[in-house]
Amino acid sequence: MTQRIVIKIGSSTLTTPQGRVDHAFLHRLADQVAAVREAGFQPIIVTSAAIASGLEALGIAERPSDMPSLQAAASVGQNALTNAYAKAFAPHGIITSTVLLTRRETADRKSYLHARDTLLRLLELGVIPIVNENDTVSVEQIRFGDNDTLAALVACLIQADLLVVLSDIDGLFDKNPRLHADARLIPRVEAIDEELIGYAQGAGTGFGSGGMVTKITAARVLMVAGIEMVICNGRQENVLVDIVEGKERGTRFQAAARPHEITPKKLWIALGDAAKGTLTVDAGAKTALIAKGSSLLCVGIVQAEGPFAADDIVDIKDQAGHLFARGRVAVSYEDIVRACGLSRQGRQGGQEADRPTNGSSGKPVVHRDDLVMFE
Repeated sequence: MTQRIVIKIGSSTLTTPQGRVDHAFLHRLADQVAAVREAGFQPIIVTSAAIASGLEALGIAERPSDMPSLQAAASVGQNALTNAYAKAFAPHGIITSTVLLTRRETADRKSYLHARDTLLRLLELGVIPIVNENDTVSVEQIRFGDNDTLAALVACLIQADLLVVLSDIDGLFDKNPRLHADARLIPRVEAIDEELIGYAQGAGTGFGSGGMVTKITAARVLMVAGIEMVICNGRQENVLVDIVEGKERGTRFQAAARPHEITPKKLWIALGDAAKGTLTVDAGAKTALIAKGSSLLCVGIVQAEGPFAADDIVDIKDQAGHLFARGRVAVSYEDIVRACGLSRQGRQGGQEADRPTNGSSGKPVVHRDDLVMFE
């Protein structure tokens, strides 16, 4: 059976210390991807370095700080990067394509599904899609901010079997290996807890725009969806082929043996749009959501951070600040604050609280069908 693999290449892995695209590395990577395809995988590459390619083509030595210059560099660089990938795969007789995305496309469910259909059709045609964020038009409100999130989204879109993140570090360590000689590589992760997130926060590497925390965030969603993820040093010889063959390289995030039921709609909620706010719930509500499969009601919410509108995506945390779910709210921030305040007053006073005139305290704030659990 054909398996699908997403390969994410970070900027620092793809470029030289001078910030230029490393074409020799790109050709070696193409050799590995071609071998992986021969082994029965359908690969998709999520790439970085459009801006770096543009600066090189334009002869600009230092990275500019103003947005128009960066977006101009991305425009020039995307063309150069597309040509570089095409040239690297040409000796293998492989056609590549370019797919550029922003959150504007993925936040709209119809566009999200169209992107999925396009990627799957490209794979059917034997093409290797090269996916990147559209830095030419992206602004803060609509950009992913890091290609780790984009890679996870693509993996979920096509229901991949594996995401491999080629980085400039060997994997996840319990300490920053660049500062601590006794740092220990964690070869396998079966659950993401607060301790593991603490490791990620302390293992900052300075590479790319994401860092280890964004990789852990991506892994949490992928594990729930039943998709394994490996973080490894992309410069290690033959690392991609070794991972596909099952050899131990880097850190492997083990997917759940029985993943939660996570529909395409829930995957879109988990990764397709940025969270607009946060709901903090009490212990009883957390237990009901995790153990009983309940919807989230106002009675269990102790704090809301906004503003957000009905149908926006919000993070859901416990009172210790641990993110354990994400969902699409049915009511606005203002209605939640009003309804939850009345609910708390009713519980504390031992009396039934008056409901707002719109009845928002009586219906689910986040319906179970619009809720993604990370535990």
